[in-house]
Amino acid sequence: MNARDDSIEADYLVETPLDLAKVADTMAGEQSSGTFVRVANESDELRARSRASVLRIEELEPAPHASLPSAWLMRQRIDGPFRRARVTLAFPVANIGANLPTLAATVAGNLYDLGEVTGMRLLSMRVPRAYRERFDMPEHGVAGTRRLTGVQNGPMVGTIIKPNVGLSAGETAQLVKTLCEAGIDFIKDDEVCANPLHAPLDQRVRAVMREVRAYRERSGKRVMVAFNITDDVDAMRRHAELVEREEGDCVMASINWCGFSAIQALRRATPLALHAHRNGYGMMSRDAALGIGFQAYQTLWRLAGVDHMHVHGLAGKFAQSDAEVSESARDCATPLAEGLDDRVLPAFSSGQWAGTVPATFDAVGSTDLLFMSGGGVLAHPDGPAAGVRSVRQAWDAAQSHTPLHDHAKHAPELQAALAFFGERT
Repeated sequence: MNARDDSIEADYLVETPLDLAKVADTMAGEQSSGTFVRVANESDELRARSRASVLRIEELEPAPHASLPSAWLMRQRIDGPFRRARVTLAFPVANIGANLPTLAATVAGNLYDLGEVTGMRLLSMRVPRAYRERFDMPEHGVAGTRRLTGVQNGPMVGTIIKPNVGLSAGETAQLVKTLCEAGIDFIKDDEVCANPLHAPLDQRVRAVMREVRAYRERSGKRVMVAFNITDDVDAMRRHAELVEREEGDCVMASINWCGFSAIQALRRATPLALHAHRNGYGMMSRDAALGIGFQAYQTLWRLAGVDHMHVHGLAGKFAQSDAEVSESARDCATPLAEGLDDRVLPAFSSGQWAGTVPATFDAVGSTDLLFMSGGGVLAHPDGPAAGVRSVRQAWDAAQSHTPLHDHAKHAPELQAALAFFGERT
């Protein structure tokens, strides 16, 4: 369903003991022209032009108890039953313009603080094509990342620098050299390693890129490295310029902590692929009655022009269900507006190894993805090269619809991975 040309639509899960229609109307007023009472300057003409509207209210099963406390309801001595509904609001584009922080403040903002509700979650968003085109597009996305890595078919196989922190710039470069020789497509810094004293970013970039360039000259193969440049916006610009000078292809940022404006400024300052790490998203999403769903979350960040989005991994070490991970990957692969190709590359990680490949392929049905294994590569009993081969062998098996254990009879690296990691999962 596409949004109208003049409005942005947003879907919410709302929980309240009050009349659903009145609460939905309060939401629309709070996030556009109104407040808790009508004021003198809020004319009928102004309301018709600028007020958000309630498009749909779909009542759902009630909640057995309040999901969140509300001092306002307690003061009113209002208790359950607690009704739930999916509410769709439409916000006039003219209220917002091409202003990403204000868009986020409009579709979310004070809604989470409304006293009338005991649950509030932004589920999904739809933007009109003309509005989407006013924002930055991915510089590379899926197709561009394939060009940069030289991986035209199948998944892009990646890994993460481990240990997360502690390695010097020289030690990191030596590990990158080993991983390049192992046949990896993509290497990234960990999100907690940006510019530490033991491995300053400028030293790390230069040391790592010497090895990446040398490997490229020896083998003809390109390896993409996502350097974690998370910092203030001026520092991120400088770091990106250094990576570009050193012939790198990609930088990474912890988007939740940098903020929309900083990521937009970074996108406009660099031609490099922008790898969006979502660490911290769990605090916004784990409670089913609070926060933001991934479809809405990734919509906002895609308007900032990122190229890759983390979706976690199937059967991984984090809390998200496989269904949520799969749906997140499909969201990344869905254009935000009809007729545009602004897809971003879903990046799978968190406890991934050869054994999680079949579930990933079955769930996503595509190899337009980045499959990253940290321990699954670096902890393989026969070394990182065997770890990379085990993951590729697992993808061969999945794409040919062959059970892993059958394929492993002729793939010793996969056989070793199944024996070693299978005991730990």
